Amino acid sequence: MPASDPDAERFLLLLAARRSPRTVDAYRRDLAALAAFRGGAVGDATVEELERWLAAMRADGLAPSTVARRVSAVRSYFRHLILIGTRGEDNPAAGLQLPRRGRRLPRALSPAETERLIEAADGTTPRTRRDRALVELLYGAGLRVSEAVGLDRSAVDVEERIVRVLGKGGKERLVPLGRPAAEAVRRYLALGRPHLDRRYRPELFLNARGGPLTRAGAFLILRRLAEKAGLEPARVHPHLLRHSFATHLLEGGADLRSVQEMLGHADLGTTERYTHVSDRRRREVYFQAHPHARRKSPRSDTSA
Repeated sequence: MPASDPDAERFLLLLAARRSPRTVDAYRRDLAALAAFRGGAVGDATVEELERWLAAMRADGLAPSTVARRVSAVRSYFRHLILIGTRGEDNPAAGLQLPRRGRRLPRALSPAETERLIEAADGTTPRTRRDRALVELLYGAGLRVSEAVGLDRSAVDVEERIVRVLGKGGKERLVPLGRPAAEAVRRYLALGRPHLDRRYRPELFLNARGGPLTRAGAFLILRRLAEKAGLEPARVHPHLLRHSFATHLLEGGADLRSVQEMLGHADLGTTERYTHVSDRRRREVYFQAHPHARRKSPRSDTSA
């Protein structure tokens, strides 16, 4: 920041008391970018100057995420000035229209990759039976990792093949289970969990010491299974199985509303993201498989 902008320096000092040095450095760079653009203190910027700055960033081809981050830093700074009484009640950055960020499509495993991951958990030890039940539930019921590790042992009815899930906002939903998932949970409850349950815990999934399995523990299990299955460990995480659950259902012909209910999405628009994944995959399959869709090598016509 310019040495002549003590207000900005004080803001950054206050920010350093509750944010990481990396975050403070990012704020410093973002405020400095505006100071350089207008050739003066950030706190004196007007709405018109901020709009020109926003237009200049767009014209320079900055990524929407970078533009949004810079504007967010400036908004925070003006809120600080208003709070300490240095500026009136108006925040000139409040009304800036930010560029829309592109929505990233969820990634999904292919059905074959999913089977390899599940088969990697094959075994007869208490921990391998637990791992098999965990991966079958994450994929077979589309559970969030927090929902899976939060299940009580009574939450899964292996006879009716139903899992009772407590989702976001304390909302309960019932999700059907396929036979492989129900069977994996049944074997774990009968032959695996009793050997892990040294503390009489209510949770379905337990760690090697008899305590409840954590989110971090579930991540480590999946990475270990991914490596064993020949998949990229860094790519495989619990939410990827939830994405795969939704994508494979829609590709198999399930209706969007049913998938929404099984995932526990409050907004149908969240579920609709998976239709884009399915559409993209169908296009890829079409162009790879259809004789008239494949690119042909040009041949010279000598019959003319």
